[in-house]
Amino acid sequence: MAYRPTEHTQSKKAGTRQRILKEARSLVAQGGFAAAAVAQVARRSDIATGTIYRHFPSKAELVAEVFCHASQFELEAVTQATLQQGSCKARLLQAVETFADRALRAPRLAYALIAEPVDPLVEKERLTYRFAYAEAFEDLINEAIEAGEFVPQDASVSAAALVGMLSESLVGPLAPQIESYDEQITQREALTEKEKRALIDSLKALALRSVAGIV
Repeated sequence: MAYRPTEHTQSKKAGTRQRILKEARSLVAQGGFAAAAVAQVARRSDIATGTIYRHFPSKAELVAEVFCHASQFELEAVTQATLQQGSCKARLLQAVETFADRALRAPRLAYALIAEPVDPLVEKERLTYRFAYAEAFEDLINEAIEAGEFVPQDASVSAAALVGMLSESLVGPLAPQIESYDEQITQREALTEKEKRALIDSLKALALRSVAGIV
């Protein structure tokens, strides 16, 4: 008779997998994807290193799933902002604020999701989520054009440009360190709350100028 996992066994396996993902995400939030070494994840999960590979064939697949879980959470927050009540202009501003504010509150994780050099498998997922962000903005822009709030434009191009602008504008402020010309590593000073507010306001103003056609 073929072996059939019991409900208890399946539940235990699922629990172990979730614990692995939780600890891996915690490490990424502290030090980026480079910090999520398999041995370190196993130690924090209180399991043997080999157990990791029973759930994830490689570190790349583990990191890719961590990336997807974290990115989905952020995407849902921004998408929800675009679907709130109110004018399209107000929802655009709220979505931009949500994107930037959440990134600045968890800078190391945000940098990992947006810009950290990663395995091709993770880079593929990153591209997928950039398309998903653009789709959410595209829907809002099309709605705004139909309502006469935004100037006529190619919504797909504008949405893609908006996502690119937000991501690239945040790379510098989120970067955990700077490598100077003489290869010395220096820590980047964290932004003050006043500087964060100024940055978010600048991004919102830029979004209105570039996408809505409003100054």
